[in-house]
Amino acid sequence: MNILSDLFLSFARIGLFTFGGGYAMISLIENECVEKKQWITHDEMMNITVIAESTPGPIAINCATYVGYKQKGFRGALAATIGMILPSFCIIFAISMFLDHFLEIRWIAHAFQGIKIAVGILILDAAVKMLKKMPKKRMPRAFMFCAFAAMLMINLFSLRFSSIILMLSAGLTSLIIYMAEKPAAKGGAGA
Repeated sequence: MNILSDLFLSFARIGLFTFGGGYAMISLIENECVEKKQWITHDEMMNITVIAESTPGPIAINCATYVGYKQKGFRGALAATIGMILPSFCIIFAISMFLDHFLEIRWIAHAFQGIKIAVGILILDAAVKMLKKMPKKRMPRAFMFCAFAAMLMINLFSLRFSSIILMLSAGLTSLIIYMAEKPAAKGGAGA
């Protein structure tokens, strides 16, 4: 199969059958792109997820764009991105055209309650996979634990706090630690 059509169809399948946004899609993207197709490695998937989270735009679309670009340049990025976007766009467009009170339909409302549970499981699955692949170093684990504890406290006490500030704080702290360790490593290498 042509790589462009393979990219398009693979991401269209993910976009068509995934509810709950980008975080729910991470597990499916990893399964398709790392395990089945081997377009990228597990480490690249981790890096893509971090970069896609910190750049503008939906995380799943950013991941699709990267994978497509890595496989076939601009045309690959375009095919993968359109594949990810098109199914959702068509479904939402059809719903908006024909069903004014879509969620008021009883069986659809019940289906969405079940879908919420599945989305939570998909997000948890992606988090567990990333946690297992995380380097077994103290610093990344400490950052993860501190960020988890901070977000838990923020949610438990209903505080207004932006996760962006938390991410920037972790990045700044990591940069400061790196800069502090860099002169020590140079001094130790010369001795």
